[in-house]
Amino acid sequence: MAKGSNIVHQYFKKEFDEFTILVKVNPLQFKGTEITIHKNGKTEIRDLEFDADILDDLKVDGFEAASPIEFNLYHTGLA
Repeated sequence: MAKGSNIVHQYFKKEFDEFTILVKVNPLQFKGTEITIHKNGKTEIRDLEFDADILDDLKVDGFEAASPIEFNLYHTGLA
C-alpha cells in the first residue's frame, strides 16, 4: 500500500448568494481541492495547497463540515 493512501480527507462547505464553495482538505499534506458551484450550474475546480492553519481558517471564514458524497458528485460531474 502506498504511503499516505489511508488519509481521511475532511470536507467543508459555505453558501453565498451567487455560489457555493465545497472544499476537500488533506489534513496531513495540506493539499486539497476547491469546487465553486455557481447558481447557474457552472462549476470551477481548483487544486490548492494550504498552510497548517487551514482548518482554523475555514472555521473562522464560516465554513461548516460537509458531505464527502456531495463533494464527489460535483467533482466527478454527476451533480
